[in-house]
Amino acid sequence: MSAHTAQESSGEVKRLIRIGTRKSQLARIQTDTVAEKLKELYPDVQLEIVAMSTTGDKILDKALPKIGEKSLFTKELENALERNEVDLVVHSLKDLPTSLPPGFTVGAVLKRETPYDAVVLHPKKAGLSLETLPEGSAIGTSSLRRAAQLKRRFPQLEFKNIRGNLNTRLKKLDDHDDYAAIILAAAGLHRMGWESRVSQILTPDDCMYAVGQGALAVEARAGDGDILEMISALNDSDTVLCCIAERAFLRHLAITLAYVFSQEGGCSVPVAVHTEVKESQLYLTGAVYSLDGSDCLKETMQTSIIVDKQVEERVHVGITTCTVSPAAQDAAEKLGMDLAALLLHKGAKHILSVARQLNDAC
Repeated sequence: MSAHTAQESSGEVKRLIRIGTRKSQLARIQTDTVAEKLKELYPDVQLEIVAMSTTGDKILDKALPKIGEKSLFTKELENALERNEVDLVVHSLKDLPTSLPPGFTVGAVLKRETPYDAVVLHPKKAGLSLETLPEGSAIGTSSLRRAAQLKRRFPQLEFKNIRGNLNTRLKKLDDHDDYAAIILAAAGLHRMGWESRVSQILTPDDCMYAVGQGALAVEARAGDGDILEMISALNDSDTVLCCIAERAFLRHLAITLAYVFSQEGGCSVPVAVHTEVKESQLYLTGAVYSLDGSDCLKETMQTSIIVDKQVEERVHVGITTCTVSPAAQDAAEKLGMDLAALLLHKGAKHILSVARQLNDAC
């Protein structure tokens, strides 16, 4: 662990751990959640929050896939980690590419909040839903994944880009009549304490979620052994396994397609997943879509979760842990790769290639 100390008024010297985060209110709430859990586990450690803006926070006049850079919400945080200005970084896991820069790893994935998407209606549309909104109503979303699925499910609606953090997007919705509703991650609304704004939760039949959605990740330097040991206590086994399977699915698609999309992750590709652990089985549903939702390939596979007693540090799709069964991690990663291979065999490459060409042309 990087050696930092802080002098207490009593003269006691405490180890100082600096946690990097984005400046948005939601990012701060998420980081505070992680900090509180670490403080409970390690009361003798002093924690300091270091907030900064990322490229994705600064460029708000372009749709995410149009910016043309990877790691839109993580690059500046990782730069600070590399310069030893912070010791940990807290992310929404869906913002992290499945291939991290050399020298970095995700050392903890916390218990997942609800991964589903939510509909937030304009106050004038209270009481309605996506099914009952008037034909031609504008729905705001910056996500290709959401738009593709919802165009398929609700072809009578129009989908328009909207950017900004949660506060900004809600203000754009409420203060103008440009949108009848916007689509947001339910987890973010819950963490902000804004459950009352949720008009409708979208089921997997309506809209499956992004890889890693709803999960918080703690990133660290791969060589900081005792930092990784410290944060490993935050891991939730089921969430780790679900996210390994999802990230392996997305990575295998991306690698096979030679990175058809410049941003391999989150909502910037029309790829969606749904996972669950039930009775020692891990189920993974994955799908790829054309941008207008007219083409879709969707399949479900499962694997047994083999829980062994072996304690061994493993790295799977950027996640390092020794607190989850190595055999189960291996099975989760293979599940994701096998599902991706199945979709590719059925024509996923063509669908995603066309989607990329159309997106670039817009």
